[in-house]
Amino acid sequence: MAKTISPVTVTYVQKSAVKPSRLPLIHAPNLLARRQSAVTTIPPLIDGVRIVTAAEYKKAAACLAEAFAEDDVARYFIDVPDREHWTEQEKWDLHVEILEYVTYAHILKGLVTTCGEFESVALWMPPGQNMDDLWTVFRSGMWRLNYRLSAEGKRRFFKEFLPLLHDVKHTALRERDDDSWYLVYIGTRPSVRGKGHARKLIEHVTRQADREGRACYLESSNEVNPPIYRKFGFETRRTVHLQRGERNVALDIMVREPRAVEKERRDS
Repeated sequence: MAKTISPVTVTYVQKSAVKPSRLPLIHAPNLLARRQSAVTTIPPLIDGVRIVTAAEYKKAAACLAEAFAEDDVARYFIDVPDREHWTEQEKWDLHVEILEYVTYAHILKGLVTTCGEFESVALWMPPGQNMDDLWTVFRSGMWRLNYRLSAEGKRRFFKEFLPLLHDVKHTALRERDDDSWYLVYIGTRPSVRGKGHARKLIEHVTRQADREGRACYLESSNEVNPPIYRKFGFETRRTVHLQRGERNVALDIMVREPRAVEKERRDS
């Protein structure tokens, strides 16, 4: 979900933020070996971009919560019929709580960066990484969603959202699914948009992806964002919809090919 760009989604994301079976999933040994061997180098820090530490996860999550305050996907699991009796404060608290779990999980297994001291935050899942393992689910608090989400919220999250994200990512990338950079969330506080923070956070990884010859992947939950992502080389592959709500919620599936690959294709 990218945001100063308004929100890109989520992903619990990892889409590798989280795959459908994501909480929990047991992998075959050969798949684990393949993912571990694909682990990539963390991009060098430049232009004021820095890595968020575990002690700072709540500050990073607060930035994302503000950026995605009205995002249709972020609210999809909270604004449900069986929670109509909840106050707006209760719903907001759950919204923040979910993003704290997601942020901490990415600190454990992915890459969380900030620019402008939590004015903008990005959650990436690098190649070869995922959040499927029980230890990460436990430490991040993601397991609590089994109790914090309502019955309808759990159906939307575990039975619709995660399986959909898993399937469309695999369809879009095929054999490169586990060998790509996945932008799960990127958000900028509304009050400081326009400073170029999101650009720095995106280019911090896309430059590395170009050096490695890897694709980057994201889902955008805001119709304003795809034209912005195209400026960074992302192209829309398809649009999918969440359908359990009163109205369908669209997600634009976008892939960025490494620049070297694009040049080779043009020259061939």
